[in-house]
Amino acid sequence: MLRLRDSSPQVEAADATVEAARARSRAAALPLYNPSLAVEGENADVDRRTIGVSLPLDLSGKRRSRIVESDAAVRTAQAQRELQWRDVASRWLKAWTSATWTARQSALGRRRVALMQRFDELAARRLSVGDIATSERDLAALALADAHIRQATLAGQEASSLGLLAALGQGTSLPAPIDGMPPPAGIAVPRRVDERPGMRLATAEQARAQAAIAVADRARRPDPTLSLTGGRVRSGARTDQVVGIAVSMPLPIANNGRADVAAAMADADAATAAQRTARMEADAALEQARLTYESLRLVSEGLRDSRVDGADGFDARADGLERLWQASELSTPDYLVQLNQSLDTAQSGLALQMQLWLAWFDYLAAAGRLDDWIDGSLGESGR
Repeated sequence: MLRLRDSSPQVEAADATVEAARARSRAAALPLYNPSLAVEGENADVDRRTIGVSLPLDLSGKRRSRIVESDAAVRTAQAQRELQWRDVASRWLKAWTSATWTARQSALGRRRVALMQRFDELAARRLSVGDIATSERDLAALALADAHIRQATLAGQEASSLGLLAALGQGTSLPAPIDGMPPPAGIAVPRRVDERPGMRLATAEQARAQAAIAVADRARRPDPTLSLTGGRVRSGARTDQVVGIAVSMPLPIANNGRADVAAAMADADAATAAQRTARMEADAALEQARLTYESLRLVSEGLRDSRVDGADGFDARADGLERLWQASELSTPDYLVQLNQSLDTAQSGLALQMQLWLAWFDYLAAAGRLDDWIDGSLGESGR
């Protein structure tokens, strides 16, 4: 997973966004205005040579408001990066899970093709000696064709899963497969809603929108400009040294900036509403993910404790059915129905395990505990 974090372009883009926000924060901490230098000269009845320096004074607190907003922007970018990493990690884990279990399903599908191929060959032999009817031989051929079609579908699903894994930066080589069942949902105690990545982003965006109100309000307040001028003036034989000071103030007549403040306040209201929406969605997503995971886990536990346990023991069942069929103790249709039922049950068991692990990762993401599972610290409580 560390290699994924380093190689993911989405995470790299989020890191760059954080660095950009930090650079803007450093820029916001600098003085808002630069001084201006003016040099004047005049040759007429009066010769004038002066130099002046002027500096607008930030008396309205523009710099302070910009610092607060830029700090909020940094926190927003950091929350966005955390959410982006969670999404990338979740997609990778789910793609890994899908690729692992579809590979197992594809292997079982190849086993189905091999069994149906053997069934077709044996049916041809038994037809030649008159043990079965032509219709039963045709049934074996149809079963073989159906097995090939199903295997083609499974191969396509496996290729799709590997392609998604490759798109996330893993390539087509699979890590170690997942075995067993994930732990109960109670092991992963959900974080408080305000600590989950999606909610942290919504809170940071709301704080940034609130800070933007102060920026807009300070921007509409004019700042005075202080000017200091010095030089000499010569008129005939007389030369005088001159020193001047001036204060100028913009007049907010054409644009008083109130519309910008109103827009910032509306944006803040929208961000507050989005924060409330994010809170409700976070709670709903957690509850849905928990119920889905617990129901799938309950079914998986029941399947594991029953006599029918997915692909386990399938070969023994298939061999037993074949012996009964060859001994004519089982008709061809009954043999085919029971064999297909065993194969379908085994495939369904693998599909259930895949769905269980996918639901587990969805629950971890919704609970804000995905990083803890990746780091191996999921058992720690007090979150």
